[in-house]
Amino acid sequence: MKFGIDSGHNCPPDTGANGIKFEDNLTLDVGNRVIAKLRALGNEVVVCRPSSARTVTESLSKRCSTANGSKVDIYVSIHFNCFNGQANGTEVYATSDTGRKIAKPVLDEIVKLGFFNRGVKSGSHLYVLKNTDMPAILVESCFLDSQKDMNLYNPEAIANAIVKGLTGKVPSVPIKPVPDEEENVDTTIQRLQKSLNRLKITDKNGKALVEDGFTGANTKSAVEKFQTIVGVQPTGIADDATWNAINLIFAKRIIRPNHAGGAVVRYLQERVGIEPDGVYGPQTELAIKNFQKQNGLGADGIVGPASWQKFIG
Repeated sequence: MKFGIDSGHNCPPDTGANGIKFEDNLTLDVGNRVIAKLRALGNEVVVCRPSSARTVTESLSKRCSTANGSKVDIYVSIHFNCFNGQANGTEVYATSDTGRKIAKPVLDEIVKLGFFNRGVKSGSHLYVLKNTDMPAILVESCFLDSQKDMNLYNPEAIANAIVKGLTGKVPSVPIKPVPDEEENVDTTIQRLQKSLNRLKITDKNGKALVEDGFTGANTKSAVEKFQTIVGVQPTGIADDATWNAINLIFAKRIIRPNHAGGAVVRYLQERVGIEPDGVYGPQTELAIKNFQKQNGLGADGIVGPASWQKFIG
């Protein structure tokens, strides 16, 4: 069988919802697992998520064009819902009778994990289902702003459920997870020094830190500098708030105008020469666009994967 697998969003400006977790992270994690599992079972898989797009519509169009051009047998778009913090459960969208027959076992397998069954629904309003030539489904795995659903959320289990729903079986070997740096628990001094160097935070003498794993005056001064930038009490001691800021920056969330604030925006403002206030306003947008132009990137003001690569590698 030849599957077209589309990990929803993950293509700025086409970005997913934010709730208790970030949709882009969840769809990419589950999608990568589904792709690997289908291939392990001997299926051919075409990755339909585009690497870049200028608009959301272009992002959606490229997904459909990839599936249609590759003549996949079944197209599967993976998403996570977000509404009001109370809604929960799983629903799968389809537009044809064949699509609904494919959607039903996928829904049934995910519901077995404990999620509320919201049913197979008409996807006649969904771009990727309307513009693909083959049977297609869109999976809303669960609600990322529902604590109930997030307590049940397990990317390996959901990927297994989708694959079993599609093929009737799953491979026995688990797939390596996609790490989320926001949840990194390594708080060693050496990682602190490596992190500050990667963030281009220098010591009081304007020099990079020696990554020796020992706390000294230079490391303390660099920590204080970073804390001041991100709005944390500048004690020189890497406390939970400091590590949370470091990890959140390394998570490389997609940052756009009027979309996110706090420590990450303050760090970006410092890097582009703007007084850090944590608010992504017009002045910050202009500075980000100038940074993107100087680095040969599309100047859209959205800090996505390519921009993050320039900032921190």
